[in-house]
Amino acid sequence: MLLEIPKVLNTRELDAVKGALEKAPFIDGKLSAGMAAQRVKHNEEVDVRAQDVQQLNNLVMTRLVQHPTYRAAALPMKVASPYYARYGKGMSYGDHVDDPIMQADTPYRSDISITVFLNDKSDYVGGELVINTQYGAHEVKLAAGDAVIYPSSSVHHVNEVTSGTRLVAVTWLQSLVREPARRELLYDMYLVKEQLLKDAPDDENTKRLDRSYVNLIRMWGDV
Repeated sequence: MLLEIPKVLNTRELDAVKGALEKAPFIDGKLSAGMAAQRVKHNEEVDVRAQDVQQLNNLVMTRLVQHPTYRAAALPMKVASPYYARYGKGMSYGDHVDDPIMQADTPYRSDISITVFLNDKSDYVGGELVINTQYGAHEVKLAAGDAVIYPSSSVHHVNEVTSGTRLVAVTWLQSLVREPARRELLYDMYLVKEQLLKDAPDDENTKRLDRSYVNLIRMWGDV
């Protein structure tokens, strides 16, 4: 499932993030890439050892994990700290698939990739995130503060930035539900369930759907 999530960060929060990034030390993005990705990765990333990284993480990840659309669509179990990437003129990231197992304090499986856009799309030309889906290539270039989630198994790339600067936070997660098709089905059920709970909370069909949704997560949950 490819899903755009609006307004993860508000204007005040974006200003704080961009202010921190202006002072942060950036290093070659190849240093965090696997062997295959190193060949096609041309960007810069904030040094994870930088003093203000934890402050950035607290702000960005807190807002992301609190977002109801993110929680319902991703069903997160293990979530990684993000990388903060900068693409200047001439930078890009060629076709690649994200590593299946990410190394952290405890290794985790990457089921879902997330990109949070940190500056306005008018600040740069090019730089679209292009995700290959079963229906063809899908270009994503969102407003500052918006995010997109998509299966980590997808082949994807970032088009060359031809002017300006692109700023994003990128992270991954292991979902409670491993299979993308099941997560998509559960998300559709969640949307219907939430609407029924608003419109007809005491209806037997509402209760039946809510019970089925919960028990499908119990059946498919990988913990």
